[in-house]
Amino acid sequence: MNRPVTAADQVPPDQASAAAVERVYREWDAALGAKDIDAAIALYRPDATLESPLVCHLLGTEEGVVHGRAHLRRFVELVFADQPPERRRFRTGYLTDGALLIWEYPRQTPEGDQLDIVEVMEIRDGLIAHHRVYWGWRGLATLTGGTG
Repeated sequence: MNRPVTAADQVPPDQASAAAVERVYREWDAALGAKDIDAAIALYRPDATLESPLVCHLLGTEEGVVHGRAHLRRFVELVFADQPPERRRFRTGYLTDGALLIWEYPRQTPEGDQLDIVEVMEIRDGLIAHHRVYWGWRGLATLTGGTG
């Protein structure tokens, strides 16, 4: 019989995993801000995957998944080359259990609207193993040419 997971079931992350998560959170944002492809790719495991509707949009693929660092590099190059002005980096912190890292770029910010995106990263051995990007209504409107 399955029962709901409660706070008592969750084990706090150890210091090493907490430090790795904090490092990925900081360094990923710094790489994004600087459009530093090498720094961004260095945060991923060689066999990492990334899932996002932006994959289909930029690569013209049916599947929104990129597999492995070499393919990630090409995708990230395209992302960094053409970011809309609404792609800002306001965020207020993250959630983690020591292995899963989640944060939001909320639509509303103190300086106006930005693309509404949620980043979810599975961290293994200090590197990103799986990265999923979920887009809100304003972000999707940017991809589809709608109003947002």
